[in-house]
Amino acid sequence: MADLQDELQATAEAGRLDAPAKRKPKPSHRSGAAEPIAPPDDTAEPGTTEPGTADGAQAPEQSDEQSDGLEEAHAFLADHPVADGYSGLPWVLRHLPWYDLELGESGVDTDVPRMREGHIGALFWSLHLSEPLTGDRAVGATLEQLDLVHKAVHAHPEGLRLVRTAGEVTDAHHCGRVAILLGPAGAPALGDSLAILRALHALGLKALTLAGVSWASEAGLSRFGEEVVREMNRVGVLADLSGAGEQTIRRTLAVSRAPVLCTRSAAHALRPHPANLTDDLLAALGEAHGLCMVPLTAEQTGPSVRDVADHLDHVRSIAGPESVGLSGTYDSGAAHPEDLTDASCYPHLVVELLHRGWSHDDLALLTWGNVQRVLRSADFTARAAQDRREASTARIADLDG
Repeated sequence: MADLQDELQATAEAGRLDAPAKRKPKPSHRSGAAEPIAPPDDTAEPGTTEPGTADGAQAPEQSDEQSDGLEEAHAFLADHPVADGYSGLPWVLRHLPWYDLELGESGVDTDVPRMREGHIGALFWSLHLSEPLTGDRAVGATLEQLDLVHKAVHAHPEGLRLVRTAGEVTDAHHCGRVAILLGPAGAPALGDSLAILRALHALGLKALTLAGVSWASEAGLSRFGEEVVREMNRVGVLADLSGAGEQTIRRTLAVSRAPVLCTRSAAHALRPHPANLTDDLLAALGEAHGLCMVPLTAEQTGPSVRDVADHLDHVRSIAGPESVGLSGTYDSGAAHPEDLTDASCYPHLVVELLHRGWSHDDLALLTWGNVQRVLRSADFTARAAQDRREASTARIADLDG
């Protein structure tokens, strides 16, 4: 991390300072009413199937233990909700003729009732495209995605609120809304223009994936790529490095004065997926106070909730508890682990982590605090950078030839 990192150390506890006020648990996805989730029924007849159990014939002692764990998980998440790093919902909504996210929508993995049951307080909505586009086509398609998100959020004001800053995220949660952050978008959406970057930021863009362009490739960042990162710091757009080449990751960590995100990266040592990070990169990310958001996908983390927890344990041990977060990656077309099939399932993951001995402090960083720290640090960096430099007018032809 570059020279502002010393100043940003003061915000390392921002997640704790910005922890949301204690709230009652959100309603079940079976009802849109704003009422607390009923505690698990401990009076069920032996042999009946209980939520969260795989077999109705499970021993009563095991069922009681699991019910107690879920009750504790719901209570914890009511105080420390999930800030989810990636949702593919915009692309799915684009192909639905009609939808209602507040009442519940069977055609998606993510709607307001299920986000309430899963205690999601903030969610990054991806602007990624389903096919590789370049130039004007990429810019236009991204703008269409962005417009769709604005319309979807405005159509569901009781459940969703579009936000840009850490403070707005907290305010939205205090008002009972899920805070929607725009991004990540793909780097081709810039059309190799810093002016388009600023325009997208003015429309709400909060994260950009540095991959799929000449200036952020396997060879690393070009001179123009470095200028893009500096301008992202100046306006407050976060760099997403999931899927970026190793040299791009390392150079971005060196150039960026704001923390970076990896919105869909797990531990390569446990599962050698191309988007997962090696231990060396995880250590470098931790040193730079960045954030690795582990995806809940069978392909990257494995088929069970225990596999996901293994990745979270590993990332925490290498990068540190302040550099690990969660990324549901729902509505992205990916298969999900058992017991983590949609946005309502986060309590099952918290149960597993509690059983593994995660402290409440580390869990609070994982679910909410680390994302708030990164957002607040990016806001601080942008204000400081704007005092020192004007908007860049650099062009790729001038810097990269």
